[in-house]
Amino acid sequence: MRQQQTAVSANMHFSWLIMLLMSSVTFVGILSELMPSGVLPQMMADLNISEVQGGNLVGYYAIASAVFAIPLVSLTMQFNRKILLLVLLVGFAVSNIAAALLLNYTVIIFLRIIGGICAGVMWPMIAAYGMRLVHEDYHGKAIAVIMAGNTLGISLGMPLMTFIGNEFGWRAGFIALGVVILAIALISLFVLPPTPGEKLTQSSSPFALLKIPAVLIVLLLTLLGVGAHYGVYVYITSLVNEIELTGGTESALLLFGAGSLVSVLLAIKYTDVYLRLLTIAMFALLIISMAIFLLFGRITGIAHFAFFLWGLSFGPLVTLFQAAISKQVESAKDVATSVQSSAFNLSIMLATSGAGLLLGAYSPIALTYMAIALAVPGMLISFFARKTLG
Repeated sequence: MRQQQTAVSANMHFSWLIMLLMSSVTFVGILSELMPSGVLPQMMADLNISEVQGGNLVGYYAIASAVFAIPLVSLTMQFNRKILLLVLLVGFAVSNIAAALLLNYTVIIFLRIIGGICAGVMWPMIAAYGMRLVHEDYHGKAIAVIMAGNTLGISLGMPLMTFIGNEFGWRAGFIALGVVILAIALISLFVLPPTPGEKLTQSSSPFALLKIPAVLIVLLLTLLGVGAHYGVYVYITSLVNEIELTGGTESALLLFGAGSLVSVLLAIKYTDVYLRLLTIAMFALLIISMAIFLLFGRITGIAHFAFFLWGLSFGPLVTLFQAAISKQVESAKDVATSVQSSAFNLSIMLATSGAGLLLGAYSPIALTYMAIALAVPGMLISFFARKTLG
């Protein structure tokens, strides 16, 4: 009874402590996924593996996350949200720490798949969990704060973890991340309120959700938006080298991160009220930034500003689409966000493959054409989707 009262009282207000704690979960979640990227040369040398095998350390993680998201979220819907999150955090920690202590590449790949499975459940459930703890008027704000950890992980966490890996070895970086995750789990044990799960019914199944036109519109926007962004972002180093940006990749990522942080703050404040306008602006800023790369990419200062604009567009990407999908259903938001999360990961894989083919045939600047070609219909659909986006 006391636990139920705690959960109910949490619904009465917006708790920054709880939301920031949940944001720390998405922070370590994205670091757990991308960690090998920052220390890949050291891992390749230490494990005696090829570049392709090194890439699989991230690729298999993403595939596991995409494949297992919908079935496992559906399977765990009846579990208490707090207990489920604690189990997932322990899974993240063990997969990272154990990988750091082992020498066998095959076993490490298996551990990365375990981490990917945990991520497949965590990403959709954490947003739905947060929404249950606040009034419906603050659902967008809750998602924005929680998913801000994702942006901070990319813009601030990855450089920090890469520094630790370069200074003390990749194994130290993995262990440090695992210890931080265990600390977050311990704090969550005492701070997060428990909330019961939901029953999965025929009307709330993934297949039933895919029959809702508004859900399909959000999934289409996810494919277009994520594809446009990640098709270029994955090969950002190639783009920087192509336009000969002063300051190199470090300068580009710094400006990109600064823009992302600004837009995350805006998303926290305005997502609940201006979801549709923010989505239109996200696509529009992406188009403008890519056009600047095409027309003025070699001009110092202007090109740097384009990376800042691109970061403005990129920052609220996860927030906007998860907020949009959650608006389309009254219950089973975990399932709805799992469908959107799977579409998100699928989009990344498709964008990476498509961009790779373009790079094989053309110069890196061709990626900006691909981004624009995807973003223009995304902006138009967002403009006319008044009923879906509000």
